Amino acid sequence: MAYAQKLNAFPDKRETARQRAQAALEALTDEEDVAITKDALADPDNPPADDLFRRRGRPRLEYPKEAVKLRIDADVLEHFRADGQGWQTRMNDALRKVAGLK
Repeated sequence: MAYAQKLNAFPDKRETARQRAQAALEALTDEEDVAITKDALADPDNPPADDLFRRRGRPRLEYPKEAVKLRIDADVLEHFRADGQGWQTRMNDALRKVAGLK
């Protein structure tokens, strides 16, 4: 079980961990914060996190995909699945080509 799942399985432990982290942050003096920041900035293997780095998830697609329910002939589906993983992408590419979009 992953660490995050363990914390979610026991909400009181998660809350305790959050409270301890908050208490440690509040106990940090300005001098300690400056020293930690200075040391972190001096480390070439530890660049500061910029806004792009802090974002969660993948970047948004210019043309996001949409989930649909589509009924396909069994032989057509078998043809695309026969090549293995990525068959949905290949099917999408074939549809774009037929539609003149690619």
